[in-house]
Amino acid sequence: MATEVDTWSSAPKADGVFSFEDNLAQANCPYTVDDELLNEAEVNGNWTPQEKALHEARLKAKAKRRLRKSSRNSTSESFSESGETSGGDPNSPKGKIIVSDRKSRAGKGRGLPKKGGAGGKGVWGAAGMVYEDEEPDMRDPNYDESSQGDTVYATVVPEIDEKELEKMVNPIVQEYFEHGDTKEVQMLLKGLNLGSHKYEFSSLAVSLSLEGKASHRELTSRLLSDLSGKMLSQSEMARAFDKILKELPDLILDTPEAPQMLGQFVARAIADHVLPMSFLDFYKGKVDCEHARVALDRAEVLLTMKREMVRLDNVWGVGGGLRPVKHLVREMNLLLKEYLVSGDVSEAEHCLRDLEVPHFHHELVYEVVVMVLESKGDTASHMMIKLLQSFWKTGLITVDQMNRGFQRVYDELPEINLDVPHAHSIMETFVDLCFKEGVITKKLQEACPSRGRKRFVSEGDGGVIKS
Repeated sequence: MATEVDTWSSAPKADGVFSFEDNLAQANCPYTVDDELLNEAEVNGNWTPQEKALHEARLKAKAKRRLRKSSRNSTSESFSESGETSGGDPNSPKGKIIVSDRKSRAGKGRGLPKKGGAGGKGVWGAAGMVYEDEEPDMRDPNYDESSQGDTVYATVVPEIDEKELEKMVNPIVQEYFEHGDTKEVQMLLKGLNLGSHKYEFSSLAVSLSLEGKASHRELTSRLLSDLSGKMLSQSEMARAFDKILKELPDLILDTPEAPQMLGQFVARAIADHVLPMSFLDFYKGKVDCEHARVALDRAEVLLTMKREMVRLDNVWGVGGGLRPVKHLVREMNLLLKEYLVSGDVSEAEHCLRDLEVPHFHHELVYEVVVMVLESKGDTASHMMIKLLQSFWKTGLITVDQMNRGFQRVYDELPEINLDVPHAHSIMETFVDLCFKEGVITKKLQEACPSRGRKRFVSEGDGGVIKS
């Protein structure tokens, strides 16, 4: 065994290269130097079983490494010691080994690209390849039910409760009384889910208008006409008016004229085809409430009087600035004449508010001053000062309207003086009283025109002008 070891160690060796025959012989040899040393250790009894098993595993791994190394060296035999190949010039690109070349250097395959050219980073497949739609697998861990085509997303608006309905509708109706745009109301109602309480919008709008002005009731009638057939049917409108008829005993507490006004609403709604023509016939002989009977009788009378008219457009009158100027002037004159007879300031204030022309209140001031100039005695003057003082304190007539009314009289005073010779003196007295009561400002008092007195020569003065 010692002779075998010396022979193996004394054999000539190439630089860094083991011969394939020697390695093969070493691998096939059942006994090696390590095995001999292991046998001696076993004889001497120096190793434990665990150390022995570990040493055998190391020897086997070492033998495998030598075998792989010898197989790689066998493939490089075609290269000479100088590194030249038998096929050509080593300096040429074709003669060098390109490390980054993806082609197999193990001599396997036909030299074609991997996966037919469909592999590699950023490649989705071979040219001309068509992918078919795949049905999603519900067992796939990445399966998302919401991303499938059958899913429909929609905004769900919860239905408004009866308690919240009044809070939501009141601001819409009050704002409509300001701008009068029915299309905006329709847009706002579409954003609300009224559900089965849709008809209650009409009843709330009518109830709010009963507490307001005549122009508000006119706007409410127009709103009901525009909503009919688009958002509310005739049956829903009839249900709304039926509810208002049942609530009349409560409405009278705030609005004593509610039955007459509701009758006008019903007549206007029937004329506008908001309510069916048989609406009144349904209640004949079936109404126990006295207030409801008054409302229905009022509607029937108006429809009988206006049978030949298609619409009862003037049932609420012409509101505010839509009225002709002559009509407004006539109404203000009548208002002042009634006040001089009755002396009721609150009634005059109520009538002025009903005209709904705050921009035209300077005409009232003008008519007041002219009536004072044309009147006889001090009674009219004191009553008109009391009226202007009340309007001034309540804010019904603004300072701008007050100044404008007096300035108009100042400008026309020369013409008024032709009919009223003492107009200047009466005017000065009235302006001073108004300033004393706080109705006009100091600047307006000083702007009052005064007519200077002319002194002529008398016959007995000897031609001397009196100073």
